[in-house]
Amino acid sequence: MSPLVELNLTLILFLPWFAILSLLYWWFPRRPRHAARIAYDIAGLALSVAAFVASVHWSHANADPQYGKMWQQILATALGYGVFLASLTLAFAIRALWLGDRQPASRG
Repeated sequence: MSPLVELNLTLILFLPWFAILSLLYWWFPRRPRHAARIAYDIAGLALSVAAFVASVHWSHANADPQYGKMWQQILATALGYGVFLASLTLAFAIRALWLGDRQPASRG
């Protein structure tokens, strides 16, 4: 396996699941959708992916080679997935606090 693919195998395998989670993060809640919210969502998604990539590279560099090359992939997968979920959850929580009760009153 090529070293580039080996290093990014975790991202390649998790890309469909990360895309689903990112779309759900982007779509909900649907309102309010203003420029600041869009900028925040883009930044939150970008930081989550950056944290994921950093954790994968860190785990590959620090995995104990005594347990074999597969251990690097296992550690990268577990750590990277946890970091992505934690950072996306944190962005979601901060966004919920920031938006607060800014929901427009329902017309009825």
